[in-house]
Amino acid sequence: MSNEARPERAPSRLSLRTIATYAAGSVGTGGYATLPGLVLTYFLTDNLGVAALAAGLIVTVAKVWDVVIDPLIGAASDRQLARTGSRRGFMITGAITLPVFFALTFAVPPSWGPAAGAICVLLAFLGTATAFSLFQVPYVALPAELTDGYDERTRLLGWRVIVLTAAILLFGAGGPMLRRATGDPVTGYLLMGIVAGLAIGVGMLIAARTARASALASPTPSPARLHSADETPRNAGDLGRGMQSRGLREQYLSGFRTLRRSAPFRALLGTFVLQALATGTMLAGAQYVARWVLGDEAAVEILFVALVAPALIATPAWTALSRRTGKERAFLGASILFLIASASIVIAVWMPGVWIYASVAVAGIAYAGLQSLPMAMLPDVISHDARTGGSGQAGTFTGIWTAGETVGFALGATAVSLMLAATGYISTVAGVETVQPDAAVTGIVLSFSILPAVLMALSILPLSRYRLRRSDIDAAQTLPA
Repeated sequence: MSNEARPERAPSRLSLRTIATYAAGSVGTGGYATLPGLVLTYFLTDNLGVAALAAGLIVTVAKVWDVVIDPLIGAASDRQLARTGSRRGFMITGAITLPVFFALTFAVPPSWGPAAGAICVLLAFLGTATAFSLFQVPYVALPAELTDGYDERTRLLGWRVIVLTAAILLFGAGGPMLRRATGDPVTGYLLMGIVAGLAIGVGMLIAARTARASALASPTPSPARLHSADETPRNAGDLGRGMQSRGLREQYLSGFRTLRRSAPFRALLGTFVLQALATGTMLAGAQYVARWVLGDEAAVEILFVALVAPALIATPAWTALSRRTGKERAFLGASILFLIASASIVIAVWMPGVWIYASVAVAGIAYAGLQSLPMAMLPDVISHDARTGGSGQAGTFTGIWTAGETVGFALGATAVSLMLAATGYISTVAGVETVQPDAAVTGIVLSFSILPAVLMALSILPLSRYRLRRSDIDAAQTLPA
């Protein structure tokens, strides 16, 4: 064998403890992503009497704030890693502060009036969003640091999505149950905010332990990581001082350079943002479908069971399929399946009924793949960029990624509120009954069916431009002799 030979190095296998600890963070992710998306717009329009358009604007402003700070948190997380060898500090700060702001978001009583109530909810939700970003941005960066194996990342993220799916079921069904537990909407929302906020914070704190483990993982770095911020570099002090000297403008420009440099990241991010927008519209519209299409506010819990229960079973199947066909092909299959399932719900305009649960269940099977597969592909993109570009700024990648995801979910709620406003939806305060016009009910169905289907179809275009394959990742597992 010549001196140029490059023997393969098998990636380390993650322990069950590491996988379980990391997956616990999805309790927080699932709770934050589910409850505000499910009930916040409804809380504003049907409990505080805020107009639908204004309610959508409140959610959008808070999410735009996320987009502004996420790249900064990502860069700061890279600096913390370079300085201390861990991203743990940011994660713990977010975990401790989020329960407080989350409870305050749902603590506003209708007696304060729509204007004052809207302002208070906006301020509290801005605090919640900031706390969540402090946790989520470094959390998403960890898989690239925990393992460099193509299939091992799928295994790690697959279990994370199983916990995420269970958390969505828990918060999506349990949150509305807590809201009704007191028999009074005002105290019910407060109870929901306190209990859910604490559960989210506990999950985040558990996952923060993984950040310490990631700094110690893989004692023999691969070429992809010799120049990477994903491990503590030998010249960590020099790197830390260099990154600290960068201004805000440079940190934002670094994110744009990342997008320009990495074609796989652009394709994956574009796909994920459009799909977050699609699923965000369904999430924001579920409560309205339950009350005004199915005729029972409590039906939202059944909708969530129909969506999430199949996903618990389907996630391992998507993981297995990705090993046979590649992550990108399995991801395409999940996207097409979700498109078909969501489009079929449009029939409810003319024939509403319990059959909707079947379509939602099929969408739930697809949703498991839409969550696990792109999250397993993101560490591949990060390590590929580190190997080819030598940058290895995982926090910068995940800051942009989290901002994009936030934009998608925020605009999903905005799209629903615009649809409601355009079709004449009537807002009200807690305890006051009203009747919605037929046009508003039609708008609710369209926002839950055709709108997400169209967005999912659009997401397939950037996905078709994703060129990173297993062979590209496996190439990073070789070392010079």
